[in-house]
Amino acid sequence: MSSTTLAPPPLAQSQEADARIGLRAHVRHTGALVRRNLLWIRQDPESMFDAVLMPIVFTLLFVYVFGGSIGQALGGGQDRYVQYVVPGMMAMMSMNIAMAVGTGFNQDFQNGIMDRFRTLPIGQGSVLFAKIVVEVMRLLIATTIMMIVGVLVGFDITNWGGLFAAVGLSALFGTAIMWIFLVLGVSMKSAQSVQAMGFLVLMPLQFGSSIFAPTKSMPGWLQAFTDYNPLSSLADSARGLMVGGPIAHDVWVTVGWSAALTLVMAPIAIHKFRTKS
Repeated sequence: MSSTTLAPPPLAQSQEADARIGLRAHVRHTGALVRRNLLWIRQDPESMFDAVLMPIVFTLLFVYVFGGSIGQALGGGQDRYVQYVVPGMMAMMSMNIAMAVGTGFNQDFQNGIMDRFRTLPIGQGSVLFAKIVVEVMRLLIATTIMMIVGVLVGFDITNWGGLFAAVGLSALFGTAIMWIFLVLGVSMKSAQSVQAMGFLVLMPLQFGSSIFAPTKSMPGWLQAFTDYNPLSSLADSARGLMVGGPIAHDVWVTVGWSAALTLVMAPIAIHKFRTKS
């Protein structure tokens, strides 16, 4: 009696191959996928609209709509509010760009692109790392545009070292948030679901923070929420680094949140990507 050996399915083969791929190969695969993603953006420049237009629209909107009233509450006018809100909006940029990671990742699954990647003899984590690298580039572009618009409306850069430190801190936190949205992108059924869930998370975190206005006038229960809101820590860190003020506590809180979110969510995202049926 002869026995027949069944070959493992392609996905199982790719997972076995992934376990044998070394670090240098992972880096090479990530670089190739980064190039692929950048070429895709070149073919579809409309995918950059959020990174290019969102910083312009939001900066002008908050400065000219809320700048006068909130600036008076800060003891000045619109100029005072510009110095307050522009550094804080770095936190908003990191969250909004991160949400686009989840929707784009989900669309790639719906189009079958990710199924193709998972059958190739490449490091499966490389697909996610490449996505993160490209989105960090988009985040840096959005932040640069926001700072240019901020300078045009009156923001005064007095500490260039603090500016670059704030941008780096924002990119670090944005990277951590991207892992959350990658998990949502691979777990939810549609890009619309990812976007809806993203807004449910983004709105309370962004407006229940010190990004757009000081928290002293908020109700006590909301102040308690803002104290533990990582976006408040990131906004206050950027503000202290760029404008001046205490920074040590907020910087360490932001770094701690970034490290914790990455350590928890990155393995979950990679595992779900490998095992998604």
